[in-house]
Amino acid sequence: MCGIHDLTEKDLQPLTYTPAFLNSIKGMRFFDPHVHMTARTTDDYQAMADAGVVAIIEPAFWLGQPRTGVDTFRDYFSSLLGWERFRASQFGIKHYCTIGLNSKEANNEKLAEAVMEILPQFIYKEGVVGVGEIGFDDQTALEEKYYRAQLELAKEAGLPVQIHTPHRDKKKGTQRSMDIALEHGLEPHMIIVDHNNEETVKEVLDRGFWAAFTIYPFTKMGNERMVAVVKQYGSERIMVNSAADWGISDPLAVPKTAALMHESGIDLNDIHLVTYTNAVKAFAQSGQINEADFDIARNIDQSEKFNGSSILRGGQQPRIDKNTTIIR
Repeated sequence: MCGIHDLTEKDLQPLTYTPAFLNSIKGMRFFDPHVHMTARTTDDYQAMADAGVVAIIEPAFWLGQPRTGVDTFRDYFSSLLGWERFRASQFGIKHYCTIGLNSKEANNEKLAEAVMEILPQFIYKEGVVGVGEIGFDDQTALEEKYYRAQLELAKEAGLPVQIHTPHRDKKKGTQRSMDIALEHGLEPHMIIVDHNNEETVKEVLDRGFWAAFTIYPFTKMGNERMVAVVKQYGSERIMVNSAADWGISDPLAVPKTAALMHESGIDLNDIHLVTYTNAVKAFAQSGQINEADFDIARNIDQSEKFNGSSILRGGQQPRIDKNTTIIR
């Protein structure tokens, strides 16, 4: 047995390991249309870029505990348009967002009214590709009130709507969300109904809406189930996302699902549609998405700063090798 002092310089060379799933999707590009990167580490951005993710959408959402004032929303929305977009750019990922009052915090009426007043200051800004994620949580009267109000904002701005369907009584909540959107005169092709499962997908597709599926461990959809859905329903108007956030979640859910689909014999064109093209097409209705920008974003200069801040800390060198066991 040798000790650490017996190791040579050759022994200390970086050890590399490429996850097996990356081999089957090499050269593919992915768009994750629902991921909460504010809650993720910068390492996650690097891993996503390495796996072929070229663009993402970050919906405004609940941060885990109730916010107590409108200025906390103002700062949060600003961070989606500023620091988070910059952070993504440092790994060659094009960052977009959707802006809205989430359904859970819609139940605080005083705060919700204040947030509704500032939303028009944000939804018209560059890089905002929709109003979202909005909809129902507990399916209360206040949730419906502010869902309807934000549908009107989206209609006035000509923006797509990203609907959060509830975890409880999902089928009823999904049907209700679609019914209300139609009541307000929105066209189904402008609505992305998110967090679908096997009991909601048929009606969503039959009614002409976009059906988004969240690959989230133990709660929403597993990627084996997603493979079965695509085999049954095809790839038209279906898209896959990770919704990775502060919970037990995986920001590589989209490329991993693509790899599993490939291994399961799904046609590469169908894989490309549900993990890239459909999301681009749905949210490009905002007028904010140009695929040529994805290639421009690949030109990275990690020495850049945003308001004096860098992703590099304490003299770090740009771009470390995540596959090595040696941390220099």
